[in-house]
Amino acid sequence: MDYTGFPYVVEPMRLLDIGEVMEIEHDSFPSPWSARAYRHDLLENDLSHYFVVRQRSLERPELSLLARVRRSLGVGIRPAILGYGGFWLMAGEAHISTIAVQPNWRRRGIGELLLVAMLDRATELGAEIATLEVRVSNVTARNLYHKYGFQQVGLRRRYYRDRDEDALIMSTERLTSATFQSHFQQLKQVLRERLTQSLDKIP
Repeated sequence: MDYTGFPYVVEPMRLLDIGEVMEIEHDSFPSPWSARAYRHDLLENDLSHYFVVRQRSLERPELSLLARVRRSLGVGIRPAILGYGGFWLMAGEAHISTIAVQPNWRRRGIGELLLVAMLDRATELGAEIATLEVRVSNVTARNLYHKYGFQQVGLRRRYYRDRDEDALIMSTERLTSATFQSHFQQLKQVLRERLTQSLDKIP
């Protein structure tokens, strides 16, 4: 999972990230998960894989080594978390469980970057397909998933209890297939260019 050419860093979620994650969680969902749920998944659930996105620091070259050491030790100020996502890998299926982005960073490609990173990592881990549930009313998310090859394969009635809303079950074709990877790599390149060009429009 190499995102060297991207203006954002995608990295595994850590326990120290949970405070920031919960702020975005409460801004994003009517029935947010608890901090305890994230701690459990990070510490005890070997099936879970969570990631956060930060803006890439523009450090002076002479300080970059020191900055890397400080970051590895958890010392110093890190760029704020802009979004996060996670999936559970079970029996060859990567089930995307959550994606959320800071409100003032939405519609800037951060959620798409998280989706791309998770599909990349799931493929590296040997997942055959990716699946997810999405609210019927969430047209923006549905369009993004469709763009990346997810198709509706089922329906869960009243899955979201906060509003008694149905969920669409969506799934990809085989992640390692030539057709999926060709399309995926093209979209990834377009996203990298979009994110780079939009740096002058950050909040």
